[in-house]
Amino acid sequence: MNDSPLKVAVILGSTRDGRLGTVVSNWIVGLLDQRGDMEADLIDLVETPLPTVFPVLGEPPASQEARDLLAAVSPRMAAADAFVIVTPEYNRSFPAALKNAIDWHGPEWHAKPVAFVSYGGFSAGTRAVEQLRLVLAELHAVTIRDSIGFQRVWEQFDGEGRAVDPAVEPATKVMLDRLAWWAQALREAKAVRPYAA
Repeated sequence: MNDSPLKVAVILGSTRDGRLGTVVSNWIVGLLDQRGDMEADLIDLVETPLPTVFPVLGEPPASQEARDLLAAVSPRMAAADAFVIVTPEYNRSFPAALKNAIDWHGPEWHAKPVAFVSYGGFSAGTRAVEQLRLVLAELHAVTIRDSIGFQRVWEQFDGEGRAVDPAVEPATKVMLDRLAWWAQALREAKAVRPYAA
């Protein structure tokens, strides 16, 4: 049994100017950093943009620039045992930059668990999460039932980036405990029998 900490890639899906996603992603990374069983790696799609022009199916990217952009993200996703996606809701769905990051990767998602932290106005980003579950099922990922959603996100964090609702951190602990269970179970299963998609 592999008892080394689980590597969790936290993907910040918003690339909008003035985004609140950095507050939300830093908050979840902080909670992950408090755990002894998980290590967080924040993948910010502003800092690590990906190409938007795809190569012919089955071919590698044609340009060196595209290969360099992918090299900043793809190995980190491949090394992850699990993912936490931090997403806002744009027009009843999730951001285009996040879909682009998902679509550039296939095996990196296979047989790995994914948890969600969403945010927005009235809906708390839940419609974005509903659509992400469908997309990730196609990529053989395992989405965690529990998720965290921040309604009226601009009111949900104090000046230090802490969640103001005392119920949020216990609920997040439950979500991360379940993410850890699935990540460990799938890591052990893949060590015995590689996953074939």
